[in-house]
Amino acid sequence: MTKHRGEYPENWSEIAKDVKDRADWKCIRCGHPHDPESGYCLTVHHLDGDKSNCRWWNLAALCQRCHLSIQSRVDMTRVWMFPHSDWFKPYVAGYYSFLVGLPDDRETVMVNLDYLSNPKILSVCGVKQNDQS
Repeated sequence: MTKHRGEYPENWSEIAKDVKDRADWKCIRCGHPHDPESGYCLTVHHLDGDKSNCRWWNLAALCQRCHLSIQSRVDMTRVWMFPHSDWFKPYVAGYYSFLVGLPDDRETVMVNLDYLSNPKILSVCGVKQNDQS
């Protein structure tokens, strides 16, 4: 599990609203709309656990249910042996791009999504990651 670190930036509420706006106020994992009365409150999760890292690929709009479900299971530093879920693929591709020094802006990552979301890019570029053990 990724340890939580960093501090929220002063403009966190604006950043979080932008992330939710980009997701059309729906959970990017299950697709449920923001509906606090039925238990689906949209949140923004820092995938790498660093609250100060507000790169687009680190911020996922998730309902509280999905947020709690993945928070202890997703570890950006762990290479995964199975194909990534469709919802997660852009985020891990952005993260891998960042690690290997390639452009990590959303547009570039999305154009090269399949290549950049493959963990083999890390070894090709000589980046060491935690293994799955």
